[in-house]
Amino acid sequence: MTEQLAVAVLGANGRMGAEAVKAVEAAADLKLVAALGRNDPLDTLLSSGARIVVDLTVPGSTEANVRFAVEHGLHAVVGTTGWDADRLARLADLLAGKPGVGVLIAPNFALGSVLASAFAARAARYFESVEIIELHHPDKVDAPSGTAVRTAQLISAERAAAGVAPSPDATSTGRPGARGCDVDGVRVHSVRLRGLVAHQEVLLGGPGEQLTLRHDSFDRASFMPGVLLGVRNVAANPGLTVGLDGYLDLGL
Repeated sequence: MTEQLAVAVLGANGRMGAEAVKAVEAAADLKLVAALGRNDPLDTLLSSGARIVVDLTVPGSTEANVRFAVEHGLHAVVGTTGWDADRLARLADLLAGKPGVGVLIAPNFALGSVLASAFAARAARYFESVEIIELHHPDKVDAPSGTAVRTAQLISAERAAAGVAPSPDATSTGRPGARGCDVDGVRVHSVRLRGLVAHQEVLLGGPGEQLTLRHDSFDRASFMPGVLLGVRNVAANPGLTVGLDGYLDLGL
């Protein structure tokens, strides 16, 4: 029998964390050795024998959590938002001194969402205009979503590599926020509405046509296959990986 991977979940009392606990417990090749809430000591990760940490906490604590894991030789799979360029740079520097440790930071673990973002990025080089609409429940604390930011960054990089001009926009007057926010030259619009979970549309326009790529997560269970994929692959991918697409063979 193959040895089970020892997994700890941080943020186990939250909605995503609770789903992750159930998913790990249901996986035959994984063993849940710790499920920590907000005030539980991180030293529990060491006494539990965890080898992989899943961080689904809050932006204010995620960096310290991941730093603790890396410093103690534990791999980390991170779904918490708030990882800006400075935080990522600090983490990359830390990982440089821990060559065997892997960290995956994924704005979205829904496989369909990851694929939709990758497809949108590739398609964006062929269209004159592109904008993003992301729609989430009103309890979400950040806007735009990490997924939308990641999608915009991928799109911007693809368009820059292909020499595509910025999307045309003749707007000269308007109320603040009417055109959304600018993420690397891509307009992103955020909707917060009761009844939603996590949804995103990428609108691509050219002369006489429009292509819309939309992904919908109706339940947080949709994120768990991606979380488990990350858990099973993080040890084989040392260093920092941003985006679950880094673990997928997309052939793009």
